[in-house]
Amino acid sequence: MKHRIEKDSMGEIQVPESALWGAQTERSRQNFDIGTEKMPYTLISALALVKKSAAKANEATGKLPSAISQAIQQAADRIIAGEVNEHFPLSIWQTGSGTQTNMNVNEVIAHIAANNGVIVHPNDHVNMSQSSNDVFPTAIHVAATLFIERELFPVIDQMIATLQMLEADNEQVIKIGRTHLQDATPVTFAQEISGWRSGFEHTKKMLELSLSELKQLAIGGTAVGTGLNASKEYIDFFVQYLNEETFVSFSQDPNTFHALSSKDALVFTSGALKALAANAMKMANDIRWMASGPRSGLGEITIPANEPGSSIMPGKINPTQCEALTMIAIQVIGNDTTIGLGASQGNFELNVFMPVMAYNLIQSIELLTDGLRSFEKHCLSGIQANQERMHHYVEQSLMLITALNPHIGYDNGAKIAKKAFEEKTTLKQAALATGLLTESEYDQWVKPESMLGK
Repeated sequence: MKHRIEKDSMGEIQVPESALWGAQTERSRQNFDIGTEKMPYTLISALALVKKSAAKANEATGKLPSAISQAIQQAADRIIAGEVNEHFPLSIWQTGSGTQTNMNVNEVIAHIAANNGVIVHPNDHVNMSQSSNDVFPTAIHVAATLFIERELFPVIDQMIATLQMLEADNEQVIKIGRTHLQDATPVTFAQEISGWRSGFEHTKKMLELSLSELKQLAIGGTAVGTGLNASKEYIDFFVQYLNEETFVSFSQDPNTFHALSSKDALVFTSGALKALAANAMKMANDIRWMASGPRSGLGEITIPANEPGSSIMPGKINPTQCEALTMIAIQVIGNDTTIGLGASQGNFELNVFMPVMAYNLIQSIELLTDGLRSFEKHCLSGIQANQERMHHYVEQSLMLITALNPHIGYDNGAKIAKKAFEEKTTLKQAALATGLLTESEYDQWVKPESMLGK
């Protein structure tokens, strides 16, 4: 491989000849050859958006010549478009402030500009009015906000729409309810589905609340929150231009000391993602329980047969989409623990666990987006109720005795249920054998369709 010589404040270093990065990126690449976890391109793109907005703001305040500003903006656009992805090689296991990734973006922008005939300095021009300490957390907030609004929300909305269709198709389908994995009183399948749907509606609202925190940015705090080298005019222009680029209402955090040192907005957002994951896991587990069988399990529903389920048992179909989604949920819950621990480690004026928090937050959003999309397409939309099996379980359930409580009392009801269970008779047979009620009274009082609430 051919190399060129790059220089920084520490001296000379060899850089691959074709690389758009410079000396600081190369030092990080060599010094932190750790793992396979690279900085997410979602975050790189957000950093490029920040650099573009900063260049426009610095030009507007008269600090940056127009030609240099335009060169920075054009280079940033190439990064945002994904044209130079391979030039961001750094591991997340680096400096906790994200400085090396900030410089990676600065250097790539400067080299693209130079290739276009404009000399741009990565620090003096691309990083003007900025510090990694305010730019990197700003980019995390921007990346997460755009990812949630543009990618995750549409998937949640599709989940809700599909669940609503399933509700409408199953309004008259009565099944046995279950608590503690034991028989309970009847519900309609639509009522059960409505619980899943409501969970997604609630967690979307939680995420919307978290966005109000994410949209407050650390920009302008520079090194320690004092705003050294960043004028108020620059900050106002930056926010204006970023909002024009993204069509989102971002603002500067009213306290930049908090914005640099505390990462509670990331914790809040991750918590909402964890709630979404928990609801998704609950739904997926319910579905695989109901689909268990087909002959020796519950068998209350059928799910799409997408692929062979076993390498040894012919004809076996497994709830693979449920399993994938539940694994995703576990990963998101684990990511939340990492984010919470990282956020607790801010010392004095800066939190230095930002790359690992950014990586885990973006991974959670990405996994939930992809996982829910796959689940809706390949499983949820194809669920069919086995009404015959559901009706059988309702008829066999001893918990229908609950309908008799107002008429014969709890204790007598318990005796009837126990008698039916021990003697392996139907509930009706056991009730009539006690002489506590007549057949007509039983038929009048024990009606599953009358036990469903409003």
